[in-house]
Amino acid sequence: MTTMPHPPYVPVPPAPVPPLPYHRLALATGRHRWWRPLAGTCLVLGGTVVVMMLVLLGGEIAGAVLDRPVDKDGFHVWGGIGETGQGLLSLALVTPVVFLAARWAQRRPAGTLSSVAGRLRWRWLGRCAAVGLPLVTASLGVMLLLPEESGGGTDGVEWAGVPDFLLGLAMVCVLVPFQASAEEYAFRGWLVQAVGAWCRSPWVAIVPQALLFAAAHGWGTPWGFADLVVFGVVAGLLTVRTGGLEAAIGLHVLNNLLAMGVSAAIAGALASDETAADMDGMSVAVDVAMLCAYAAIVLWLAGRHRIATEATGTSGA
Repeated sequence: MTTMPHPPYVPVPPAPVPPLPYHRLALATGRHRWWRPLAGTCLVLGGTVVVMMLVLLGGEIAGAVLDRPVDKDGFHVWGGIGETGQGLLSLALVTPVVFLAARWAQRRPAGTLSSVAGRLRWRWLGRCAAVGLPLVTASLGVMLLLPEESGGGTDGVEWAGVPDFLLGLAMVCVLVPFQASAEEYAFRGWLVQAVGAWCRSPWVAIVPQALLFAAAHGWGTPWGFADLVVFGVVAGLLTVRTGGLEAAIGLHVLNNLLAMGVSAAIAGALASDETAADMDGMSVAVDVAMLCAYAAIVLWLAGRHRIATEATGTSGA
């Protein structure tokens, strides 16, 4: 009895995926299911709590070993610089949590959170930082010159001293770039793409994350909340229009570096609970003008340098 030979196996090529804008990159591998963004968001929230608890635990262990004093609640005291550093480190560790959520929950490369190129485009990030540096510096300088009732002025300001200033500045320079970029990966990265997995309109993805970003900074003045919403909208718009987080990261890192660098020079400023949410109307007007100028220049540069805004691939990528 003879048997018919089996025809040779010919693999089916993966179906092509149409070009995708940044906010739709969760669909890049063709493995999207309606529940994956929800599962990933739960993983991000749970992972954030875990890393914050680990940093707190590490601080307590180190405090016990070094015999640091304790407060009335029994926690070891590290002072303004140390406790601010703990907070920045906790936020910085959110980035790997977000990367894991993309890999595990959405079955896609973590690099798709960075840009449509699947990675952080360092040259473009450098151009954005070069645009932002003079604008953020000028904005901060104007705010410092505003009258005392508008959040500026120097009455009652005391020099921190050389040792505390250098220590605080070193902590800020080391941790702030990771803290600020982690916030961008969480809000303009994960949240924008999680909503974008369901909705085609970029605005449906941009607006909610801006409101959540503002709320995450606490409830201060209505002006401060509005400023944070504007920052979130501008950063989200730039992310979608330039196809990546580089413009938002550059702006956020510069803003926090300069603001906290100035705080390091003032006695007790790094220990203050005051945030951007506490800004007054005049300071907000200055900041919004800076944000609009930055967005206009970055978008012009993106067009001139033909920065990619869409990704191409296959469902089997």
